[in-house]
Amino acid sequence: MLNTVMVTVIILGAALVVIGTLLPLVPSHAWWVRGWDFPRVQLLILGVAILVIGLLASFPGKLVVLGVVLVACVYQAVRIVPYTPLYPKEMKLVDDVASGSQIVLLSSNVEMPNDRHDVVAELIETVDADIVFLMETDQTWYDSLEPKLSAYPTVVTELRDNYYGAIFATRLKVNEARFVYLSHDDTPTLFAELETQDGHTFRFVGLHPRPPVPGNTTRDRDAEIIYSARFARKTGLPLIAVGDFNDAAWSDTSRRFKRVGGYVDPRVGRGLIASFDAQSRLVRVPIDQFYATPDIAVASFARGPNIGSDHFPLIARIDLDEDKARAANNPPAPLNPDEIEEFDRIAAEYRADLKDPNLPKPGFPDEN
Repeated sequence: MLNTVMVTVIILGAALVVIGTLLPLVPSHAWWVRGWDFPRVQLLILGVAILVIGLLASFPGKLVVLGVVLVACVYQAVRIVPYTPLYPKEMKLVDDVASGSQIVLLSSNVEMPNDRHDVVAELIETVDADIVFLMETDQTWYDSLEPKLSAYPTVVTELRDNYYGAIFATRLKVNEARFVYLSHDDTPTLFAELETQDGHTFRFVGLHPRPPVPGNTTRDRDAEIIYSARFARKTGLPLIAVGDFNDAAWSDTSRRFKRVGGYVDPRVGRGLIASFDAQSRLVRVPIDQFYATPDIAVASFARGPNIGSDHFPLIARIDLDEDKARAANNPPAPLNPDEIEEFDRIAAEYRADLKDPNLPKPGFPDEN
């Protein structure tokens, strides 16, 4: 009887691990396919448990079943290992010093129904960030945070009651700051050009596309991510991209984003720093992202405290000193001509589709 129960658990668990590993390989934007990009750590843990239990059971085809699960576990481990201390760091930390080239950034999905406005207000005051980017903000959130936001000379808002509002606040010199729409998903993207105290000019991009859930495909999410990355590659200025990407750091879309923009990621070689779900240790995944071009260094990068949201905040201290960045960062290899052609083709197809005259017209940032 015990062996029968064990075999049933093994077969069902093995099926889940294998299906969850294979589905993300399917070139589809369907939510039920792309959703399997998220639980790679959980599938790896389940797979290892199945292998251990499998050693204690006896059933026909055991070696085949466990062999397939082992292959799936190896594949998941390969996708996850860059976000562990076992992998070389892409961004070594530079010294945290009082300098006109260093600024502090706070990025947080506050979760619109979350009523702990006072906790977020206290966080803003405590961190004292030079840039604050908040997501899922409606009018209630703005009214509650306005006393703290009033300390910032520039505040740009796109307040919505559909979970896709956003607030951008900064004390830096602003050359440009505006919300644009890169898809028909009605999700704003923040584009800004800012200047540090000692005159370093850089670009800031804040993203919050829709997640792969029932009723949503990931086509528009992937369009926003690809277009933002392509924009970064064409500016020639240092650039930071942050936000709730609703996409795991190890997914094909996030990896393509990094590749197109030539970004580096402080998580690589350092750890998952999983930001969602803040209310459950079991399902935590790194979906709130921080990417920077290699000419930006990081002095600190950490997950903030629990603010009552389903996301943890991300807090980073960055340095715009290019000499420090050059010494600290391990940049990716440049795009080869074939990759440039392929990424430009994908972006052009997205843009052509988004310009369909029968659909609402999104706005695009200047790419020159």
